[in-house]
Amino acid sequence: MEIFIFIIIILAVCIDIVLGELPNYIHPVVWMGYLINFLKTYLINLKSRWSGVILTSILLISFILPLLILVYYIKFNYIIYILFSSIILSSTFSIKLLISSARDINILLINDPEKARRNVSYLVSRNTENLNHSQLISATVESLTENITDSIVAPILLAFILGLPGAMFYRVINTLDAMVGYKNHENIIIGWFPAKLDDLLNYIPARVTGLIIVISAFILRMNWKNSFKIMIKHARIPPSPNSGYPMAASAGALEIKLEKPNVYTIGVTKKNLDILTIEKAIKLTKMTILIFLLSSTLFFSLLYYVLYILSSYF
Repeated sequence: MEIFIFIIIILAVCIDIVLGELPNYIHPVVWMGYLINFLKTYLINLKSRWSGVILTSILLISFILPLLILVYYIKFNYIIYILFSSIILSSTFSIKLLISSARDINILLINDPEKARRNVSYLVSRNTENLNHSQLISATVESLTENITDSIVAPILLAFILGLPGAMFYRVINTLDAMVGYKNHENIIIGWFPAKLDDLLNYIPARVTGLIIVISAFILRMNWKNSFKIMIKHARIPPSPNSGYPMAASAGALEIKLEKPNVYTIGVTKKNLDILTIEKAIKLTKMTILIFLLSSTLFFSLLYYVLYILSSYF
């Protein structure tokens, strides 16, 4: 683990919080989407599970190899190296966008319900046309809390462990899963491999996120005992092996029931879903992100120090 990764991660977080997403024309995830759509039109005709392996391999080579080469050649200047790495790393996670998307929907639910319905449809993989007010709030909270793992915890954890290439590796796999990792007729063959890889990469981060949400609920004086209880009991209800942990922990902390019609129900109704629910979920999310950033920085700093001390004896 290189010492610069701590500076790079802190700077990347600051860039994301202050400036948000990079412009589309230079955003790696946007280019990933273009390449996935282009390759999919050809590889899907193979009608073989190898199509998913090939698609994943091409994406990883296309984004990881150039990144490694660029980083290698700019390391002669530490300032350029840190700035470049921080900017690219900031594109692998989304703190500002995650929170602002939920807040925007909360405002629209009051002022323009139909636009809120359209915006929710961009966040969740379900038809929102017939969802009622409570179900729209539920979908927003589900998306917000589930994506704490995908959008923040997992890529930053991999950045601590494997540096910038690790975070980019995660973002490639997660983007593939978001675009082809569905069990419908079109994607079930080509999407199985990236979907399985995404499940594997999120296994630990999802559970870490769930536990941090419980701790956050305790700090915010929410129902942390119920948060832990619901997480243990309901985390495995959704079809995904990982998404249930942050959603269930959040549902328990907020004392609400989250529901995807005809798919799953998480939590027990103690409080009705209303506009304040999303605000509370945002508050819980912010605290979760803060605790994660502080605790992970402390943990990996201590780990790096221990490894440094041990290496001096051998």
